[in-house]
Amino acid sequence: MNSDLRHTRNIGIMAHIDAGKTTTSERILYYTGRTHRIGEVDSGNATMDWMVQEQERGITITSAATTTFWKHRDQIYKINLIDTPGHVDFTVEVERSLRVLDGAVAVFCAVGGVEPQSETVWRQANKYNVPRIAFVNKMDRPGADFLGVVQQMEEKLGAHPVPVQIPIGAEENFSGLIDLIEMNAIIFEDGDDPLQNYAIKPIPDFMKEEADEWRMKLVEACAEMDDSILERYLEDHESIDSEELIKVLRRETVEGVIVPVFCGAAFKNKGIQRLLNGVVAFLPSPVDVGAVKGHDPRDEKEVLRNPDPDEPFAALAFKIATDSYMGRLVFMRIYSGTL
Repeated sequence: MNSDLRHTRNIGIMAHIDAGKTTTSERILYYTGRTHRIGEVDSGNATMDWMVQEQERGITITSAATTTFWKHRDQIYKINLIDTPGHVDFTVEVERSLRVLDGAVAVFCAVGGVEPQSETVWRQANKYNVPRIAFVNKMDRPGADFLGVVQQMEEKLGAHPVPVQIPIGAEENFSGLIDLIEMNAIIFEDGDDPLQNYAIKPIPDFMKEEADEWRMKLVEACAEMDDSILERYLEDHESIDSEELIKVLRRETVEGVIVPVFCGAAFKNKGIQRLLNGVVAFLPSPVDVGAVKGHDPRDEKEVLRNPDPDEPFAALAFKIATDSYMGRLVFMRIYSGTL
């Protein structure tokens, strides 16, 4: 099996309109070094909103695809990113994209929570069995409620959200995150360089009780899904280390059982680096997804194709675009073989 595929993530960003989906995508491109200027939706210069109509209206109409790279724990990962529309009128475009994804980041507004189009794209992701992590965005906005959004994910989406972070403060007092896996604090700092806008510090005293409570809930969630963790939990829960938790969280995310939940404020460049760590840590590679089923166009027989460059070529064209310089472009997801 091609080892490089284990370090590849084919992901999409999905959300209700105005949840901050394209803004999150733009920050991902900036922090991974794909762009050297942060594009803004409101300014009409977002990299992922390339159509004139998108720039004029400040919404995503067509799915945009790009490739970038992220280094996590001394390993470089390749991320193929698709930014999908959030407006209900372009639902078909979302479904076409979800069909070719291995994983997705569901963006929720910390104020609006789970909104109607959030439910629509969630059902579409369920249809294609796409594993997800969640990002509760706009934690700096008045009325932001992280735990309220987590509760809505359970009640409205029927999901099993598992927070791996909790915010330090909210609204104008949103100042950092508590990492419930490593049990430390990420404190955001003001500065001219968005790439160096945080510091890792011990958990503040006023947050220790809440952090311990949510750490215990995280461990309990893992214990419910893993017998070895359950045994350790009953004997000495403090002996369970971060690597064990990550292993269980990844396995259950890939299986579609749980949804790890992150938080931040994309417009203020807060929480994106940790979200990227979550993308590569929890979402599946093509190898994790395994063989795909298809039909031979010559005789309509069902065939399996493994994610292997040495197998016969198989791909799905999911998007056609016309570029004024390049002409007609066809975006394809290659499942096996080499083009």
